[in-house]
Amino acid sequence: MHIKKTRLKGVLSIKLKPFIDHRGKYLEIFNKELFKKTKKKIIFKQDDIVISKKNVLRGIHGDFKTWKLITCIQGSFLLLIVNNIKTHKEYKKWQIFKLNENKPLQILVPPGFGNAHIITSQKGIFHYKQSTLYERKSQFTIKWNSTEHNFKWPFKFKPITSKRDKV
Repeated sequence: MHIKKTRLKGVLSIKLKPFIDHRGKYLEIFNKELFKKTKKKIIFKQDDIVISKKNVLRGIHGDFKTWKLITCIQGSFLLLIVNNIKTHKEYKKWQIFKLNENKPLQILVPPGFGNAHIITSQKGIFHYKQSTLYERKSQFTIKWNSTEHNFKWPFKFKPITSKRDKV
């Protein structure tokens, strides 16, 4: 596990080390003792798996109390993280990360930051740990193509979204 700061203060990138042999791949995605290296005192309470097809876009969602640890299990996707804390100097600052199964990487997202992902492979599976139980009423939503935030997705696509995420 190699932990690295990102351009967004509080967001961490964690490079994982898979064990690969003739049987396949073994990937440890969470180890409480190794995670202490992040110096974050986070207790995760919920794990979720999301399975989506190409061009499915979920988010941008977040709240002001939940830490999220996001990992790509299968396929590939772009993960957009945006600071939504109005009192921060970095308010509205964002960054896109490429996650895929061949280069195991985790992104630690702090409270107050929103996240969205767009699946770039035929099928994508991602896992995320949350420090709180899911509570829809406490979440915020930012449109994936918000002109106010000036998001620059690296390619053109027609997203498949939920009603919540429609433009």
